[in-house]
Amino acid sequence: MSDLDKIFKAYDVRGLAPDELDEAVAEAVGAAFVRLTGATTIVTLHDMRTSSEPLAAAVGRGAVSQGADVISGGLGSTDMVYYASGFLDIPGVMITASHNPAKYNGMKLCKAGAKPVGIETGLAEIKKMVADGVPGYPGEPGTVTSKDLLPGYAEYLKKLVDISSIRPLKVVVDAGNGMGGYTVPTVFEGLPITTIPLYFELDGTFPNHEANPIDPENLRDLQAAVREHRADIGLAFDGDADRCFVVDERGEIVSPSVLTAMIASRELAREPGATVIHNLITSQAVPEVISEHGGIPVRTRVGHSFIKAKMAETNAIFGGEHSGHFYFRDFWFADSGMLAALHTLAALGHGDRPLSAILSEFDRYSASGEINSEVTDQAGTTRRVKEIYAQQPGVTTDELDGLTVSGDGWWFNLRPSNTEPLLRLNVEAASEVETAAIRDEVLGIVRGTGTRSE
Repeated sequence: MSDLDKIFKAYDVRGLAPDELDEAVAEAVGAAFVRLTGATTIVTLHDMRTSSEPLAAAVGRGAVSQGADVISGGLGSTDMVYYASGFLDIPGVMITASHNPAKYNGMKLCKAGAKPVGIETGLAEIKKMVADGVPGYPGEPGTVTSKDLLPGYAEYLKKLVDISSIRPLKVVVDAGNGMGGYTVPTVFEGLPITTIPLYFELDGTFPNHEANPIDPENLRDLQAAVREHRADIGLAFDGDADRCFVVDERGEIVSPSVLTAMIASRELAREPGATVIHNLITSQAVPEVISEHGGIPVRTRVGHSFIKAKMAETNAIFGGEHSGHFYFRDFWFADSGMLAALHTLAALGHGDRPLSAILSEFDRYSASGEINSEVTDQAGTTRRVKEIYAQQPGVTTDELDGLTVSGDGWWFNLRPSNTEPLLRLNVEAASEVETAAIRDEVLGIVRGTGTRSE
């Protein structure tokens, strides 16, 4: 048995395949998952990695050994698992390592109704059962049935966001050889969209670039293609297509915070007064826009388990993260990159303005992006930063997630990595000059090259 401490993460199971995550582990997880949930039926899907189909089959074997039936969905995106789990009201397992390199694979699990399974909501129990050996099941084994879930998924999304009457659009889509290449053609079928596909061939070796659109380097081909084809918009999906990044008609990358604010305004037009969740790294423009449109902004920690829990607790209509994850109440509080893409296409296609003009009202501040610093003492360094800034007049601090320091028209957050000796810095201010000055000041303290100027 592999080292389970290595592969059981906060929100999923992930590791090198097959060195750390092999079929024996997957089979044991499938069996333990059925024991945990008491499910009589589960659904499995997998991405395009070479190890994914065998791992999905192994999960299925484990599940049927405990008497559960398995709906084998075959290829799919992670939000297709959420759709199947929510629509059919059964637990689901997605075999994917998302945006990680080709040598990795993993499992994302959810309970019936797409409720997340993390280390505090069942994953620790599954890990213990796998380590101890899952008890045998005395009854009859279950059965495996194949089912194509893609048509139902596409139909459901298009009911949530109707874009059948939009003006004709030219859309470049970079699937990064990931699952967007499988889902986009069916979702866009019958719509007034001319799709220019980049890297739609399913290839888990990622021959063109990493399927990780949060890294601007991986968006360069999309930006170039939007300019070359004079497209209206560019969309980029990560490997399992649960995240979506957008490029406007100029080829400029759109901040996920801007998309969060825009989608929030659309959802609040549909349900005035609703709650919208945003994590504390999103732009200050997000809570401003939510309030301006009559909504209730609720700030939360970074991480999908916190977002989903807070959404369920507040019955929030929508939630957004700086990392390109977008969550929808009508999608069982789960995240869907495709649904975010449809909202953006609707906003663009139901008017005649270019995307950059539509989004300009939501793009209000300058942001540094996330900057990592390696430190030997995360807590001590963070304390030092707090001590220096807390003395300043008009400055407030909070520790909801790491340290957030706010002043007049600016803020920064300094957050420790859970897995590496890093501190992650995000800065936002009214101008690029002010953002750069605050960034350099904080990095000077964190990296020991200076202190805050008085």
